[in-house]
Amino acid sequence: MKLPVAELHIHLEGTLEPEAILRLAKQNGVTLPWPSLEQLREQYDFSNLQSFLDLFYTNLAVLRTRADFHEITLAYLLRAEAAGVRHVELFFDPQAHLERGIGLGEVIGGIREALREGEERFGITHKLIACFWRHAPAASALEILRTLLAEGHEIDGIGLDSSELGYPPALFREVFDYARDHGLHVVAHAGEEGPPEYIVQALDLLKVERIDHGIRCLEDEGLVRRLVAERMPLTVCPLSNVRLRTVDTLADHPLKEMLARGLNVSIHSDDPAYFGGYLDANFEAVDRDLGLTNAERATLARNSIESSFLEEPAKSRLCAEVDLWLSAGGRDR
Repeated sequence: MKLPVAELHIHLEGTLEPEAILRLAKQNGVTLPWPSLEQLREQYDFSNLQSFLDLFYTNLAVLRTRADFHEITLAYLLRAEAAGVRHVELFFDPQAHLERGIGLGEVIGGIREALREGEERFGITHKLIACFWRHAPAASALEILRTLLAEGHEIDGIGLDSSELGYPPALFREVFDYARDHGLHVVAHAGEEGPPEYIVQALDLLKVERIDHGIRCLEDEGLVRRLVAERMPLTVCPLSNVRLRTVDTLADHPLKEMLARGLNVSIHSDDPAYFGGYLDANFEAVDRDLGLTNAERATLARNSIESSFLEEPAKSRLCAEVDLWLSAGGRDR
């Protein structure tokens, strides 16, 4: 029995594997700076978040059609099913595709078709979250959000991602107000490279329901107490944190301390094709370097489920499966 989990911090574009990048480049007539798999893989040694984003955005050029978005979404779901994912709240970056002339209907249509197929084939339920670039003007995000809603595109929420330093959440207050006023869920990346103050802004100004990353909260005792009291979800991505040098090694990762402090933390894979593994690989790496008890694994799984935007009956069913996994001795994780 696999430990059932919800994956809440996963960027669709970050599941694009090197082999798929080169195959789609050839298929779609896209010329990349690195013509071979070996040369492409050499680019995956990141010094910080920006060095990753430079490669990430270059590789997106290979995504051109509705079929491409369907294909990569379904490929992720197949891998997620093997990792025990039962529910996913999938991020995608509309600006990354609009600026290349790819229409919202092509992008969202392909993703949604695959999500529905994945639910039928693998039983993975889903939400779809449009993430906006914080390095782009907030006015651009607001315009796109208005278009998404006016044209009736199927999204369940919005997020905020990309380069954190120098782009505080406060810049996007109007965007998030508009989203909440129109019944969308709201989440934001904060406290990965940015300071604890960015987490506070995301809470107070954007009024988010989840903080993506949030590992730097431990630098502010008052903030930690607040996060614990509010049961604010923190979607932590261990392998990503190490590959982007926000944590030196997994042995230094604050996950165990965050659990011990009572923070509502859960494990996710962020951009798994770039950072060394999907959700199961993140669990395995943390277990290897930090050591997790079965009770801690179950807590992380329950936190992910309870932090999702599922309805309460679905949350209860999945949490009951976590309890069954624990009572059976915690096999297969």
